[in-house]
Amino acid sequence: MARNVKSTYVLGTGLSHDGSACLIKDGRICVAIEKERITRRKHDGGNDSDAVSYCLQAEGITIDDVAVVVQNDNFGMLVGADDWFQGPRVVKGTNVPLVTISHHLAHAFSAICASPFDEASVLIIDGSGNSFDDCLDREGCTLGVTPAKELEHLYFEKDSYYHYEQGRMRPVYKDFSEAGMGIKQYPMRPNFTMHSIGGMYLAASVYVFAGFEDPGKLMGLAPFGRPNQHDFPIFDLKDGRVFVRYDWMERFTRPARNKTDFKEGFQAHADFAWWLQREVERALLYVVNHRYEQAPSDNLVYAGGVALNAVANRVIRTQSRFKNMFIQPAAGDNGLAVGCAYYGWQEVLKRERVKATGSSAFGRHYRRDEVDAALKNHDDLLKEEPAQDVYRRTAELLADGKVVGWFQGGSELGPRALGHRSILADPRLPEMRDFINSKVKFREDFRPFAPSVLREDCSTYFDCDYESPYMVMVAPVRPEWRSRIPSVVHQDFSARIQTVTEDVSPAYYRLLKQFKEVTGISVLLNTSFNRKGMPIVETPEEAIRFFLSCALDALVLEDRIFFKVATRTSVDLPLDKLLLERIKPALERNVEEAKRIGGVFELRLSGVRTFTMDLSRQQPTLFEGRQKTPDVVLELSESDFQRLYNDPNEAQSLFGQGKISVNGDPARALQVARILRMS
Repeated sequence: MARNVKSTYVLGTGLSHDGSACLIKDGRICVAIEKERITRRKHDGGNDSDAVSYCLQAEGITIDDVAVVVQNDNFGMLVGADDWFQGPRVVKGTNVPLVTISHHLAHAFSAICASPFDEASVLIIDGSGNSFDDCLDREGCTLGVTPAKELEHLYFEKDSYYHYEQGRMRPVYKDFSEAGMGIKQYPMRPNFTMHSIGGMYLAASVYVFAGFEDPGKLMGLAPFGRPNQHDFPIFDLKDGRVFVRYDWMERFTRPARNKTDFKEGFQAHADFAWWLQREVERALLYVVNHRYEQAPSDNLVYAGGVALNAVANRVIRTQSRFKNMFIQPAAGDNGLAVGCAYYGWQEVLKRERVKATGSSAFGRHYRRDEVDAALKNHDDLLKEEPAQDVYRRTAELLADGKVVGWFQGGSELGPRALGHRSILADPRLPEMRDFINSKVKFREDFRPFAPSVLREDCSTYFDCDYESPYMVMVAPVRPEWRSRIPSVVHQDFSARIQTVTEDVSPAYYRLLKQFKEVTGISVLLNTSFNRKGMPIVETPEEAIRFFLSCALDALVLEDRIFFKVATRTSVDLPLDKLLLERIKPALERNVEEAKRIGGVFELRLSGVRTFTMDLSRQQPTLFEGRQKTPDVVLELSESDFQRLYNDPNEAQSLFGQGKISVNGDPARALQVARILRMS
């Protein structure tokens, strides 16, 4: 039963890809979450019930306690979606007003209301927003193009510029693009819009990396490219507008279709990424300078997916006429819910803006008993080390070369871990980059890692006179430090920095201070607490499972430090004895644990023998042979199975190396390590 509610709540919800929900209490965010963190599906979007329920439950209220719900979807205005949108909705059947706003307007409110500025210009650049006919913010502004009435639904937002002052958002300039060529499935061609910077960048990312992954990977690849390998213009810039040229694309007909294709064509892909980055910077600076003339300001606030290009952000910060710059940490569509909620507060309820605190950690805090319950599920695999000062002890572990999972408070909103859900290491150790990429993150070896640094020490290590609290800005590493913190220095001697302050991140700030006392430097390698293709961990249970499945050395859960229990002594037994005399009895002894895992696992060993572990029964069992409908099928060699049995922590490595082939849910497949630990 909900408690008596005296505060005023506004709920914002984004139903695009990278969906999210955000709950504002009396003008300030009290909880926000990305849908992927709950469902564990990368870039998950659409139906918003999971994210909305998370927010309401975290605050202890119901939907009826909310004053207004504001929503956005990328390609429509949610007509008839009050009770159903790709599934039933939490907002159905209520008397709570439901307001729909257009895409760039939601981005704009997410950016300005998270910023410290009372007056600013607001720039939104992405791949595609709402169609021309759906935009609520056209009136009174200059339009880059005005399509014929019958074509309005085929032109989409690509960049929008606003001026914010005295609590009011005024649209200044909006540009639109014709729909893209996705239906043709041509290589390299932008799918959603023909002439957006974000659409072109995404098309190139898909071409190089064979799928809808983090386009930021292309930014990380670019420094490996060689200058002067290409000289064709990717964009035409005229009359304040950006147009993608298509005449150069015919030479790009061999996209990477798998890892092998990418590795074989690595240098060619890197050369193109280098050129694309330069062209994107040229186009962005052109747009920024043109828009500045339309409504000058000292302050620029920036959002949209393109705002996550940290390299281009430095170009804007150092070469445009704007003196100050704020970038929304959840700049992509995962920040839409924030903008919707703020719009509801200011524009629907007509309340005064309440300044944000600067934190992006809006996830719920997990109680001590919830942490204890998660630990109990794995108590035979974890060893707690008592520590009077967890910060000092963690700093000592890091200085000793240990890689640490760091779980503190509520999770961050946005793609970057900023000291709440982080994997941390000593940047002085040159081997750390390859080790974490291969043994912890299981991702491409060219990917760089970012440094976190005390704000007051930033200019010591980096050529930087600005703050970058959300890891969305690069800076050159000073020459004298390049060899001293090598694991956070990229190929071009840059680093995507996070500046840390005590008022925004007190726990992480304290850890950096302790690391400085121990080592003399106030920089840590900081990467998100996940592996390739996995959303950042949200719960203590997820953090523990991840810890046990990779080569992390220690796990810090709030104020407690854990290590792994030593693995069993290696055994070398015939397959029959291993499965039927070791693992089967272990399943029968640990019935409750096996039932918690659940499901049917089929093991195909060396393509010759097949065994089934059936954990769906009242009495879990294992037998040789097949069952008609397994939940997941794993194929591996007998020697790799022996290796997995001797050290279940090797599971993630074997998956990452492609030595275990999976047909079914990869997350469920990883549970095989948990099964083997029982024996």
